[in-house]
Amino acid sequence: MKKINIILSAAMLMLAGSITTSCSDFLDKEYDASLSSDKVFSDEAQTRGFLANIYTNLPDGFAPYADDQFTGASRDCMTDNATTSWGLHYYPKVATDTYTAADHPLLGFWNTDLYGIRKCNQFMKQARKDVIGNNAKEGDDNCLYDRNMAEARLLRAIFHFDLICWFGDCPIVAEDADGNPIIFDMGDAGAMNMKRTPAAEALEWVASECDKVKDVLPFRYADEGSNWGRVNGAAAYALKSRALLYRASALYNESGDKTLWQNAATAATDFINKNEQQVNKYHLLNTGDAEHDYYNIFSNATNPTQNPEFILSRSLWGGLTGTNQIEKVLLPVGFTGNFSGNGRTNPTQNFVDCFEMKNGKHIDEEGSGYDEQHPYKDRDPRLDQIVFHQNSVWGVATDGEQRNIDISSNVGAAGIDYSSSMGGTYTGYYLKKFVNNISCKNPTTFLHAWPIFRYTEILLNAAEALNEAQGPDAAYQYINQIRSRAGMPDYSGMTQSELRERIRNERRIELSFEDHRFLDVRRWKLYYNATATNEVNKPRYEQIYNLYGVKVTGDDVVNAPVFTYGKAETNNRIVFNAPKNNYFPIPANEVKRAPMLGQNPGWEIAGDNTKDDAAGDEGTGDASGDNNSDTQE
Repeated sequence: MKKINIILSAAMLMLAGSITTSCSDFLDKEYDASLSSDKVFSDEAQTRGFLANIYTNLPDGFAPYADDQFTGASRDCMTDNATTSWGLHYYPKVATDTYTAADHPLLGFWNTDLYGIRKCNQFMKQARKDVIGNNAKEGDDNCLYDRNMAEARLLRAIFHFDLICWFGDCPIVAEDADGNPIIFDMGDAGAMNMKRTPAAEALEWVASECDKVKDVLPFRYADEGSNWGRVNGAAAYALKSRALLYRASALYNESGDKTLWQNAATAATDFINKNEQQVNKYHLLNTGDAEHDYYNIFSNATNPTQNPEFILSRSLWGGLTGTNQIEKVLLPVGFTGNFSGNGRTNPTQNFVDCFEMKNGKHIDEEGSGYDEQHPYKDRDPRLDQIVFHQNSVWGVATDGEQRNIDISSNVGAAGIDYSSSMGGTYTGYYLKKFVNNISCKNPTTFLHAWPIFRYTEILLNAAEALNEAQGPDAAYQYINQIRSRAGMPDYSGMTQSELRERIRNERRIELSFEDHRFLDVRRWKLYYNATATNEVNKPRYEQIYNLYGVKVTGDDVVNAPVFTYGKAETNNRIVFNAPKNNYFPIPANEVKRAPMLGQNPGWEIAGDNTKDDAAGDEGTGDASGDNNSDTQE
């Protein structure tokens, strides 16, 4: 028997092995990777462990935070939402199209997703009904073999979708001509030497895979304590909704075919209708406290395993004991002691300006009441729940650490939160979302779980697709649920184009720093409709190439700060070359070994004649990894 050699970077091994521990009974199962496949799949516990191991390949937007030096910030730092002041981070260079297919550091998704696909196919081909059992019974384990096979199929669809997002045209590795799942050897160039399926067609394939399992899996598990983090029928409905929304978008729908938008609308409303039939429904976290509800979705005020919005989440970081790595990476730099913040993600003024006034008007609209010298007064309550700004109050009061944040930059007397040897802000802002109020004197740990699918997204998908397919009247009810939770007035009386822009703005806010913005601006083809030169006369919240920030000065920065707006420091631009930057390149060495894959447009010349140890080939950098090699075969 031949042992399959899985090569992973040390960073990925550390990441998967030490940080992404699950709290559920199911995902705590392990299997012995040194065993032959016959021994694994002839043993019930080992089979369950093999299936659980596939979950280590799920998308994880917190994974980059583990690498303080190179990726320890939000991936939104590759967009108009944010930048980073830490000079070693990869994101600003990605955003300015600096890398080639040979040295691009963020191509780990390629290997992570393909390893996941391989494991799914191995499970689907070799798992045994007589070992797992397939008896009809009450509860979650009804027809368990069928359910486990559906899990693997759905996970395989998720990995394919992730490949499409980052790389466009996608190799669909599913069944061979005889209907058997394909188990390929990642080290075998011939096995992967295949043509990629066009992205639009691949998205439809993903949706069709969801149809095969969405009603086989329980929509929700009866015992969500032991099955938390496990894919269910709701995740299949959610993936179909997202896949068809992308399929209908401009990047994949050049003709603007409204039928595709209607398909996306139906997929979203199918989720909503199915959810309404459940006793235990997914719903917005809405206690009526608009000043805190949004923040509490992502803080320990709401245990991630009991969050009513989370449809599918990546495993708890650090297991049941939690972690404070996210707080360290994001907290403003002035909070120091036994624990110190690095402030590595700096939201832009572009992002801050996209928050409306409480009366529902954009800040530049007549009658909005906006005052640029009192910029945070009477704004959408979500602004204070997502962004740290001048005079935000933060810190643990019982430890004497509560104070006003000071990001002022007076010459010779800069505020404590403006900069430090370990970080600082290029924009005048830090990211508050995901940050729990940690004591620097007596630091503790917190539970964090990366949301892969959230109920809010389903409502946003429905609003966007229905507005495009049928017009505003069909879309209002979904977008207004989100606005109501935020304490914002309902939308009404808009044209289709007006509501389109507002829905996109709501999506930008609600899904901020959850790895949506990078993909959304591309599927909408926003970069095609502007340049860095011709957009400067637009409001900052509409600009996507030029990045802005604020300088805070004055003799009394607590009571009378002076705000001066301009380009962000150092990292203040995005470069987009079309069509090249719609996607990342296929790792250069993969194309060398499997030339039928082809290279993405615009990356071909840059990837030629490169050395064989390209970083992207080993899956280094910004991706979660797999901490187990596959079984022997």
